[in-house]
Amino acid sequence: MNEGPKPEGQNTDPRTILVGVLSSAQSAVIPAAFVMFGSGGLGLAVALPVFAGIIAVGTLFSYIGWKRLTYTIGTQDIRVESGVISRSARSVPYERIQDVSLEQKLLPRLLGLVSVKFETGAGGGEDLSLSYLTEERGEELRQLVREMREEDASTLDTQQGETAQRQAAEPADALFTMGPQRLFTFGLFEFSLAVFAVLAGLLQYADSFIDFEIWDPDVWRGWVERYGIDFAALDANLQLLGAITGLAGLLVIGSLTGMVRVFAREWGFLLERTPRGFRRRRGLFTRTDVVMPAHRVQGVKIDTGFIRYRFGWHGLSFISLAQDMGASNHVVAPFARMDEIEPIVDAAGFHLPAPDIEWHRACNRYLVDSSFGDAFFFLVGAAAAFVSTTLYAPEWTALATGIPLVLAGLAAIANALSWSRQRHALDTTQIMAMKGVLSPRSQIATRLKLHSVEISQGPVARLRGYATLHLGQAGGEFSIPGVPIEHAREVRRKVLETIAATDFSRLESQQAA
Repeated sequence: MNEGPKPEGQNTDPRTILVGVLSSAQSAVIPAAFVMFGSGGLGLAVALPVFAGIIAVGTLFSYIGWKRLTYTIGTQDIRVESGVISRSARSVPYERIQDVSLEQKLLPRLLGLVSVKFETGAGGGEDLSLSYLTEERGEELRQLVREMREEDASTLDTQQGETAQRQAAEPADALFTMGPQRLFTFGLFEFSLAVFAVLAGLLQYADSFIDFEIWDPDVWRGWVERYGIDFAALDANLQLLGAITGLAGLLVIGSLTGMVRVFAREWGFLLERTPRGFRRRRGLFTRTDVVMPAHRVQGVKIDTGFIRYRFGWHGLSFISLAQDMGASNHVVAPFARMDEIEPIVDAAGFHLPAPDIEWHRACNRYLVDSSFGDAFFFLVGAAAAFVSTTLYAPEWTALATGIPLVLAGLAAIANALSWSRQRHALDTTQIMAMKGVLSPRSQIATRLKLHSVEISQGPVARLRGYATLHLGQAGGEFSIPGVPIEHAREVRRKVLETIAATDFSRLESQQAA
C-alpha cells in the first residue's frame, strides 16, 4: 500500500552509502594498478594504502551526500534538497511531471535498489532524480505521483489504498517481447568496431606496464621471424589467404561486439499495455522500467537500417515529452516486423497508412532547386579548375574539370532518388510522412495533438511557389519540405480545423481514464 504524502524530508535508503563504497572500490582499481606497476619494487606496499585511501574518501563523501539529501512528497509538488556547503532545493509541481521511470544499474540492482527519475520534459539536465530507494518504494512513488497528478489532493488519502488495489488487479497485456533468439538476430545487424577503439586506447599505456614496444614494427618483425616465418618468401596465395582471414576476424569481432551491446541493452525486453499506458522493461546490467501514459504519446516513428531493411526488420519509437536515456523518443520495438509493429501503433491511438491513401510528393520545382543547390559547389569547383588548368596546365584540364562535374552529377542523382521517396499524406485524423531511399523512415502524428502549423518560405521558395511545413509537435520535430504553397495552406487549414473543433479538457479526461 502506498504511503501518504509526508511533509517532512526523508533520506533515501541507507544502502545508498554501500553503493557509494562499492563504486569507490571499483574506481580505485585502475589508480592502484598504476601505482603498483609504476612504483618500482614497492608494489603492493604502496598500492594498497592508495586503494584503501580512495575507498575511505569515497565512503565519507557517500555518507555525507546521503545524509544531506532529502526529499519531501507534498500535496502540490515533490521537493528535493541537497548540498553540503551550499544547499540547493528544487521543487517540481506534479502537473509538470511527464513520466516517472525506474532504473537499476548493476550494483544497486544487486542490493535491491532503484533510481527514481521524475521526467519533466524540460531536457538539458532539468529532470529530478532520487538515488537510491527500494524497489517497493520506487514503485509506490511512481503510483503516488500519478495519483497526485490525476486526483484531487484533498481526497487522495482516502482513495489511495483503493486505487492501488484496483491497479494491482488490472491485468497488463504483453504487446512485444524479445527473447534470446531475437536478440541474437538483432545483434548480427548491430556491427560495431568500438572494441578496437577501446583496445587502442589501452595500448597507449601498455608500455608503462610491460617491457615491450608495441608500436615498433621492428619488434613485431623480429618476433615473427624468430619462429621461422619469412613474409617476403610467402607466395601471393598465402598473402591473400592471410588478408581474408584478417578480414573475417574483423567481421567476427565486430559482430560479437554489436551482439554484446544488444544483449546488455535489450535483455528481457518487455512492452506491456497497462490500464495507465505503456510499460517497458529491459536491460541486463542496467535494468530500466519506464511507464508512458498513452495520452502523452505525441507521435510515432518507424525507422530501419540499410541491411536490416532488406530482411524486413524495423524499429518503432514513441515521441514523448519525457526522455529515454537522453533521447526524446522512447524505443518500444527496436527490432520487429511490420505485423508486430501495427498492433503497438494501434494501441497508442495511431494507425499505419491505408493501402489506398493518397500520397503527395514534393513539387518538381523543389526537386530542380534542391538538386542544383547540392551540385552548386561542385560546379563552382569545376569552373575554377577549368580556368586555372587552362591557363597553367592545359594537359590536366579534362581530368581536373571532369571530377567535380561527375560529383555534381552524382549529387543531383542522389537528390532525385531522395525526392522520389519523400512523400506525405493526410487523412481524417493523422498526418504522415516518409523519406529515405536505402533505409526508409516514417513519421506519424495525430492532427489534434499538433500545437501549430507553420509555413516557411525562403527567397527561392517564394519565387518558385513552394514552402516547408513545420508541424509543432511536443517532444519532437516534424517538417515536410517542398510542399506546393496551395497544398501547404490546405494542410494548415485542415489541421487547425481539427484542433479548433476539439474540446481538450474533455479529451484529456477521457484519455486519462
